[in-house]
Amino acid sequence: MRVHLLKCVAWVSDSVTQQKNTGLQKTTTQSRTFYWLGLILLSTSTLTNAAAKIEHWQTSQGSRVYYVHTEGLPMVDIQVVFDAGSANDGQQFGLASLTAGLLDTGAGKWNADDIAQRFESVGANFSVSSSLDTATVSLRTLTDKPLFDKALDTMQVILTQPVYNEADFKREKNRTLAGLKQQEESPAALASIAFYNALYGQHPYAHPEAGVIKTVSAFKTADLKNFYQKYYVAANAMVVIVGDLSKQQAEQTAEKLLSGLPAGKKPDALPEVAMPLKASLQHIEFPSTQTHVLVGLPGTYRKDPDYFNLYVGNHILGGSGLVSKLFNEVREKRGLAYSASSAFIPLLKPGPFLVSLQTRNDQTTQALQVLNQTLADFISQGPTEAELVAAKKNITGGFAMRFDTNKELASYVAMIGFYEMPLDYLDTFQQNIEQVSVASISDALKRHVNPQLLQTITVGKAEAKSEAVVKPEEKSVK
Repeated sequence: MRVHLLKCVAWVSDSVTQQKNTGLQKTTTQSRTFYWLGLILLSTSTLTNAAAKIEHWQTSQGSRVYYVHTEGLPMVDIQVVFDAGSANDGQQFGLASLTAGLLDTGAGKWNADDIAQRFESVGANFSVSSSLDTATVSLRTLTDKPLFDKALDTMQVILTQPVYNEADFKREKNRTLAGLKQQEESPAALASIAFYNALYGQHPYAHPEAGVIKTVSAFKTADLKNFYQKYYVAANAMVVIVGDLSKQQAEQTAEKLLSGLPAGKKPDALPEVAMPLKASLQHIEFPSTQTHVLVGLPGTYRKDPDYFNLYVGNHILGGSGLVSKLFNEVREKRGLAYSASSAFIPLLKPGPFLVSLQTRNDQTTQALQVLNQTLADFISQGPTEAELVAAKKNITGGFAMRFDTNKELASYVAMIGFYEMPLDYLDTFQQNIEQVSVASISDALKRHVNPQLLQTITVGKAEAKSEAVVKPEEKSVK
């Protein structure tokens, strides 16, 4: 299920959250009390400076490295990011996710228990995740040399010598299939799958990251090994290092981590996203008391010149929670839903613009009318000056708190690096927000959100027999 549709997502609207990973992420537990307590204290400590100096270079194999030196905390967060997300699945939907999820189940001469014990013994935290655009291998460890060296050695073997043995593959494949089967009983999951299909059609962003039952059922271990060999290569890797390491240590760390990877090459560029040719309304019948409503279009991408205008505009429309226009119109004035929200989800190519709510089945038509009218009015009229001032104050006032730990800062730096954003992005963020005007928001929305092309998905018990009905099982497989 695409959790980022219904809550704050990884790198969505510049809120640093963990990337969605289809339940295959594994994080080792800490058993040594000293290290466990130390990591808790360190993870809640704040950085000294609001913004950070990002340094950038390439390894001897051409991999990009992004480094931020922080003092006072004897720890480091390391991420190795590959252009190996589900957009690279081809027709084998779910392959990228399963490949990433099995990465640390066995490597070199170690099985999953050996790997977990090695990280546990030094108080390190390790995880693997995947998303639409990326696969990310993350390590948080103390920088005391014996502890650091063992954690880094373990990460390097996982990166360069994954085993993908048959027993682990069958177990994780069956777990994935069970999760996909369970999605058929989730109206939120059905809505999300249908929404992405409606927006993206044959584009690689259309299918669920975890795949579909038909494709996952056909996977063999050779498929995962082939995907790993193609995409987990130095030319397709980016390293992020944030913490108490000198630049020389960071350089040595990046070289060591990737030294066992073949050079390889970057994948072909993703195709452009085509805008839908006309509006559509699709209802999926589901025996629930609430109807899930998703409305949207392909929206914006990370390097879009309109990004800040759309970001601030969306904050006013539906991204600011209880004070947003959508919440006020749908919930406060009419009581049609517990909440209503909107989001732009910027990706390598235009990610979704999404407006969502849940409402009682017998109120679906009215709620949808209010949603559409509120959106249309906001696009045509834009925000008021007072709304803009309040939004800017809210956004800039809490900005520094979004990356006040090494881990959060590393996630921001990974976003900046992968999407090749300016290295001063964090320093200029508030300035870019302040430059947004009522006119620039209105202009950007008119160019990016055409109400005549909106794709609408409803999942719940139909209000009337005249609605087009699609059975859930027909939407669970693309």
